[in-house]
Amino acid sequence: MDEKGQLWVAETGTGNNDAQVSMVTPQGVVHTVITELNSVFANGSIEGMGHVLYKSGKLYILNGNAGRLYIADVSSFKAGDAPVKASSLESEDIRTFVHSLNLTDPINSNIYQLTFGPGDHLYLVDAGANAIIKRDKDSKALSLFAQIPNIAAGTEAVPTGIVFDGSKFLVSTLSGAPFIKGSSKIFQVDLAGSVSEYKIGFTTATDILLTANAKPLITEFAEFSFNPPGFVPATGRISKEDGTTLLGGLTMPTDLERSADNVYYVLSYAEGTIQKLSY
Repeated sequence: MDEKGQLWVAETGTGNNDAQVSMVTPQGVVHTVITELNSVFANGSIEGMGHVLYKSGKLYILNGNAGRLYIADVSSFKAGDAPVKASSLESEDIRTFVHSLNLTDPINSNIYQLTFGPGDHLYLVDAGANAIIKRDKDSKALSLFAQIPNIAAGTEAVPTGIVFDGSKFLVSTLSGAPFIKGSSKIFQVDLAGSVSEYKIGFTTATDILLTANAKPLITEFAEFSFNPPGFVPATGRISKEDGTTLLGGLTMPTDLERSADNVYYVLSYAEGTIQKLSY
C-alpha cells in the first residue's frame, strides 16, 4: 500500500507469460500497470509471481519463476495511464547467485517475499532455497543472510513471509508436503542472521504482518485433505501469534496489508479478491 491508499497487487496470470502488476484505487477500481511478466504452468499449478513491495514511489517486484527482482518507478502513475511491459523495467538477476550457494539438493530458488531491514537494505525470502538473501542498498551486492532449517526431519520449512520489527526479523513458513496441520512455524532471525523458533502450531502460513503495536498477524492458506488429496476450501484464516483466530473461513489467503492502525486488506489467491478488515 502506498501513501495514497492505493494497493499494488501481483497477479500470477494463466501460465502464458501474462503475469502482471495492478493498482487498486481506494474506491476498489483495478488498473493494470505492468504486463508480460513471467508466468508458466509447472508442478501442477501456475507459477511466476512473488510479492511486491512499495517504498517512496518505487515498486520492488519479485518474479520467482524468472528469478528476477524488477524495480518500477510508479511515482507519477495515474489511474488510466497505459501499462508498461516488464521488459522495459530495471531488473536484477537473483537466481544465479542463489543457485551458486548450493543450499538445496536439487538446487532450487523461488524468491517470494521481501522487506526492508536495518540501513534500508533489502531482505528477500527464497521459498525454494529456504533462505534469506540480503541485497545491499548501495552496491546492490547479494549475500546469504540466513538459512531457515527444516521444520522436521525431511520436511522443508518453505519460508513465505518476512517482517522486521526493529530488532529482529520474523519469518513465516508454509511447511513442505504433506502439509500437516499445525506443522508450520514462525522463526525469528537476529541481526547476525542466527535463526531460532519464535512460535509454532500454524498451518500452511503464507504471510506475516505487524500490527500498529508490532504484534504479528499470520495468514494461513488452508488445511490439507489426504482423501481426496488437496487443499480444503474456506479453511484458511488470519491468526494471531498465540494461534487464536482473528478471521476464519477464508479461501487460500496469501497476503495481508495494513493501512490505518485498524484497517487491513487480505488477498485471496483462489478467489482473486481483496477483502477489507477492521481490527
